[in-house]
Amino acid sequence: MIKILEFIIYWAVIILPFSMAISNGMMNSFMALLIVAFLLKKIFKREALFAKSGINLPLLCFFVVTLLSIIYSINFKDTLKGGILRLLQYVFVVFAVIDGVKDKRHVWKIIISLAAGVTLISLDSVWQVLTGKDLIRGYAPIINIGLVRATASFSDANVLGIYLSAIAPLFFGLALYYSKIKGKLFFILLSVLGLIGIALTYSRPTLLAAYIAFLFLAVIRKNKKLMAILLIFLVISPFLLPKSVKEWAKIVEYNPVRFMCNDDRIAIYINSVQMIKASPVIGHGANTYMKTYRKYKLNPEYRNIVTPDYIYAHNNIFQMLAEIGFLGFGIFIWLLIAIFRENIFIYKKLNDDFIKVVLLSVTACLVAFLINGLTESSLYYSRVSMIFWYMVGLSLSLKKFSDMKSAS
Repeated sequence: MIKILEFIIYWAVIILPFSMAISNGMMNSFMALLIVAFLLKKIFKREALFAKSGINLPLLCFFVVTLLSIIYSINFKDTLKGGILRLLQYVFVVFAVIDGVKDKRHVWKIIISLAAGVTLISLDSVWQVLTGKDLIRGYAPIINIGLVRATASFSDANVLGIYLSAIAPLFFGLALYYSKIKGKLFFILLSVLGLIGIALTYSRPTLLAAYIAFLFLAVIRKNKKLMAILLIFLVISPFLLPKSVKEWAKIVEYNPVRFMCNDDRIAIYINSVQMIKASPVIGHGANTYMKTYRKYKLNPEYRNIVTPDYIYAHNNIFQMLAEIGFLGFGIFIWLLIAIFRENIFIYKKLNDDFIKVVLLSVTACLVAFLINGLTESSLYYSRVSMIFWYMVGLSLSLKKFSDMKSAS
């Protein structure tokens, strides 16, 4: 029985990231399979449920404060199902991945799974823009200010951008720093495909996230050539913008905040501040933002924008503050610090060059995800929030390689 469970965990860890590219249903099925197999294995082997890690205490505190938020929730069912139980699922995924990654060959299979997802979605984006329908779900692209924006199998171009910008940095890092020529060419191709998919979303936060990921990789590895290229690109980028984007920049008076966020998002943020003021410590309850939002809309709203009554915050910070308050947000910052501190510790202990580049690249994925979360509620979109928690588990799982000698 234990061997069967380990087999299920082994392959669920591999297939789960690919399933994110297909649908919520497929992703949830493999997540459930992974969690059940993980829990049964721990029960049968009588092992501690959670591996020892620097994130255990802040993650526990984050779960506890999410649990406590039900006291002030306007909808207990939503907080329980979409807040507490959902976070509990992610916690199990983190530790199932930490425990489930076995060896270097397993890591390669996970990378190939992620590569298959990005390749499929990027090619689907190209097909969608050229033909008007994506191959997986039959979705049509979105048209904004005259730009045809790819969504692929996702509901929105920005959500597609979150997915690509949170996974493609893995290939950016391997393309830059993996030592074997054949592998490097493979990762360069994947990086190009990922960048094409990102470009076709025309999502400004996504482009910024990809840029910051490259900058992160350059700074950590002290890559002066890449830093110079990024600086040059930053200088010339305004001249590379499509004409419709340049015209729109003029309409928003070249205001960088309005350009990056749009007036409707700014209106949502201002309304969110009213929500936060009403319950600053513990918030209005996990997973209740959309049902609470309409009660705190200003009249008139920013620049007379009329925002929907039922909407995400389009910003992880504002949504988290509104739902679990400054207490929950403060603990989440503690959790992020613990994650990055743990990754730094593991990185310094690694001797295997390949695993070291993988860890650096996965950390860049986390950075890109968080950058995108400044204008999207990426931690709250069920289709892509899994990426963050999976990447946390994957990065921490690499600790088991810290005593191995380089074999790349």
